[in-house]
Amino acid sequence: MQFIDRMTMDGALRRTADGYAVVSARVARGGNVQAYLGSELGITDKAVVRVYRPESEVFKKDAIGSYAGVPITIGHPSVKVTADTWKDLAVGEVGDEVMRDGEFVRVPMMLRDATGIQTVESGAAVELSMGYDANVTLGDGISPTGEAYDAIMSDFKMNHVAIVEKARGGDQLRIGDGAYSWGAAPITDATPEKDKPMNKTVIVDGIPVETTDQGAVVIDTLQKRIADAAKKASETETAHIAAIADKDKSLAAKDAEIDALKGKVLDAAAIDKLVASRADLIGKAKVLAKDVKTDGLSDADIKKAVVVAVVGDAAKDKPEAYIDARFEILVEDAVKKAGDKDPFRDAVTDGLTPTNDDLKPVNDARAAMLQDLQSGGVKATA
Repeated sequence: MQFIDRMTMDGALRRTADGYAVVSARVARGGNVQAYLGSELGITDKAVVRVYRPESEVFKKDAIGSYAGVPITIGHPSVKVTADTWKDLAVGEVGDEVMRDGEFVRVPMMLRDATGIQTVESGAAVELSMGYDANVTLGDGISPTGEAYDAIMSDFKMNHVAIVEKARGGDQLRIGDGAYSWGAAPITDATPEKDKPMNKTVIVDGIPVETTDQGAVVIDTLQKRIADAAKKASETETAHIAAIADKDKSLAAKDAEIDALKGKVLDAAAIDKLVASRADLIGKAKVLAKDVKTDGLSDADIKKAVVVAVVGDAAKDKPEAYIDARFEILVEDAVKKAGDKDPFRDAVTDGLTPTNDDLKPVNDARAAMLQDLQSGGVKATA
């Protein structure tokens, strides 16, 4: 396969006595990786192929020897330079003293054509581009300098060295667009953007998109910004939901507190009912045990005091359920013993008709109950 490379003419032309121009220049480089269009190499599954040029191949004896004597042309010709085409294409030739210059190949050059010399001296064309044949073998790897490659180039054989304005681009140099048939040129910084391949595939919203390296960077940056914005929006929404939940929890606690307070509020009817029940209990207690003290005692304590007064100290340690049952039994027994007309039974059944003196403990009990309710945090409405 035919190829072209690019080097800049690093030496100055020197005129000979006969008017020819000579220069020593670097014309090739070894040990590097160059990028080529896959289409130019006949490879259809890769937009760009990275080709490694091993030093062992570039500086091989046969490869170095093939530089000597090759013709110099202005631009790359559309055909190989041979004995049949040399007269029409050549403007000079490479000398025999081909040498290695570090990672480069340096050759002596003599320009014999006046027009060619004028082209270089005017600055119209000052770059050198080798035209050569080589084999390309596909295979992934890493070069000694750490560059990844997709193929290896070998078996170099030079055909000519072209003096060009740019080593890639322009009418004579862009090989692969049908204008000329000579070789494949590596992609370089001098390659026009329009000629660079779409060699990146990125995923945008699940859709693969082919773009350039620069386009891939832009798309990746935009996707990261979108992802960051979405993350911040999600975090903000989460914080908002959490704040609403906390507020709802606080309101629920307040509602529960209000409901609890409402449950403790007693209206006038409830208080009257409690007072009536208290008065009835005190009345029965006075009938069953006249001397029993009821002031300051709870309903349960009044019943216990009555049972202890009637039954004896044995009832002091009895549980509340026992006291309640025994108190009711005492009331029933008192009613039975009194008979139908007995005022004692009426008093026990209906409660005593209170006198002014009898009303005092009841009124005191009512006042004490109201005070207890209020001191206990319960609001009473009367």
